[in-house]
Amino acid sequence: MSPTDSSDSLNKANPFAIAAERDLLAELLVGKRNKSTRHEYAKDLKKFFLSVCAQEPTPALVMQFLQMDRYAAVTLVLRYKACLVDQGLREATVNRRLAAIKSLVNYAYKVGKCDWTLADIKSEKIKPYRDTTGISPEAFKKMLAMPDRETIKGKRDYALLRLLWANALRREEISYCNIEDLDLESRTLSILGKGRGTQKENVDLHLKTCKALQDWLLARKELDIKQPLFISLRPRYGHRLTGDGIRKIVVAIARIAGISKTVSPHKIRHSSVTAALDASSGDVRSVQKLSRHANLNTLMIYDDNRTKAQGRITALLEDLV
Repeated sequence: MSPTDSSDSLNKANPFAIAAERDLLAELLVGKRNKSTRHEYAKDLKKFFLSVCAQEPTPALVMQFLQMDRYAAVTLVLRYKACLVDQGLREATVNRRLAAIKSLVNYAYKVGKCDWTLADIKSEKIKPYRDTTGISPEAFKKMLAMPDRETIKGKRDYALLRLLWANALRREEISYCNIEDLDLESRTLSILGKGRGTQKENVDLHLKTCKALQDWLLARKELDIKQPLFISLRPRYGHRLTGDGIRKIVVAIARIAGISKTVSPHKIRHSSVTAALDASSGDVRSVQKLSRHANLNTLMIYDDNRTKAQGRITALLEDLV
């Protein structure tokens, strides 16, 4: 069934026409290990169906979409993509919305409920890691000085900052850690790295970080090692500190420290990697062990930004004429 000709009618008509058999959307989401990914996919697919037929996705509606003919379906998604671009959404947001739709279609294709894919729909081009500078070690020292380490909150926040800086961890990697993942004797922490599934990996901790974590745990007095390593202290004491909760703590500390630049956990990660490259004179292979980037070329982007490679070559060319 062909979609309507007018882009204005994307949210007024149902372009699908077949009966439901099973809840493929629920099956897709259940298969996603990462809770954040499940949440974002559900949200983005809901926006897609609301946009193209003014209804939230139901098993019947999802099946109708998947059993459209290939031309009509691809045309529909391309027009949806064009609407997203017209709204001025960032390339990364457009790509994320498309990825959710593609994932649904690919799953249906694999289980024999769809005979086409969206492989021909290209993502928007993005230049990765445009700004990897982060903040300076001096600025981070100001942040470290902010938590009142005489209080339980101060001990928690200080230990959190230490982990973020010295190990360049992602906020979700910290959030998912339990007390049992920390081995103070061997000075290691087992984390669920990005893209590693359920396979944990050990990262080595510095003595200062271990001391900060020990102070936090002693003040907390938690005996169950199955509990989260970092928890919320209020309004609901004991709940696992989420990635967004970690972000809010970092933002608040940076503001109190008087840092004008927007600081997030990932910005601290950028800062740590850049500082490590500075301290190691650009030893990208060693710093890769810290950052755990799968692709060494990513570290080369950090290094080029750090050394201002393009600016140096431009200066050399200017001196030639």
